Amino acid sequence: MKAVAIQEFGPPEGLRVIQAAEPTPGAGQVLIETEAIGVGGVDAVIRRGTLGSYGFKPGHIPGSEVAGTVVAVGAGLDESLKGRRVWAFTGTGGGYAEKAVASDFLPIPEALTSEDAVAIGTSGAVAHFALAHAHFEAGESVLVRGAAGSIGVSAVQLAARNGAKNVAVTTSNQKRGERLEKLGATEVLDRAATGEGRYDVIVDLIAGPNLPDFFDKLNPNGRLVVVGVVGGMPPGDLAAKLLQNFQKSLSFMTFSADTVPREALQKVRLEQFNDETFQGVVHEILPLDQAALAHRKMDDGEVFGRIVLKP
Repeated sequence: MKAVAIQEFGPPEGLRVIQAAEPTPGAGQVLIETEAIGVGGVDAVIRRGTLGSYGFKPGHIPGSEVAGTVVAVGAGLDESLKGRRVWAFTGTGGGYAEKAVASDFLPIPEALTSEDAVAIGTSGAVAHFALAHAHFEAGESVLVRGAAGSIGVSAVQLAARNGAKNVAVTTSNQKRGERLEKLGATEVLDRAATGEGRYDVIVDLIAGPNLPDFFDKLNPNGRLVVVGVVGGMPPGDLAAKLLQNFQKSLSFMTFSADTVPREALQKVRLEQFNDETFQGVVHEILPLDQAALAHRKMDDGEVFGRIVLKP
């Protein structure tokens, strides 16, 4: 089968089309003929080598989120699953391929396209639980840093619909800001969040060297939760800025969906899949063999929402 692998870590050109053996579903797994493959920020982080210490090697097939049709099932699963259209989480890799295996999967409602499913599946649940992890409550102000990505788009919608007093966003240009306003943003800022605004909760998809500057954007008892590191790792002296603001009782935290029980994730995903008012934003659909182009667009900051690959 055709797949895309990271043959060299670093720039997008390290992604190359390969011929790979078709995977065999193990116990509790389904084999999916992919119709849509989500291109996520974590894929780019892995490809750049930022997470090299986690054991990724050349030849790794990235991709954590696919949608398609079940064509085979492993031991312990009902044969009636064959022919069902499902969304699936494949873990830290395996998704950039014509077929993928997964044990974490959900049926897709008839009205939901496969492309929208991979724009919502991971991003919507991560945004939901990140806000919960930050103890967000109605009436509080929220800043979403890096709001144009798929998780950011979801976080803006969820904060607005759950009663945020103010939903600020950082983004690269006014056009993106206008699109985010249609999703619920009330304040559009540049990437540095220039201005006098202060917020109760900051959802940070970027991290990177400028992360400590955002502690100055928090109200007393404010909480900053890092959900992604697309801007790279923050500086090692991160705690110094927190301690300089000691009397404000600020909180810094990280969030990974790996800490959420699978049943809770599945429940939220099903609710979002069936909520016709919750939008998954697909920036562009590209052929699988153009995965490197998709990553280049992400690196260049061109993407609003999620790019989807099709085999």
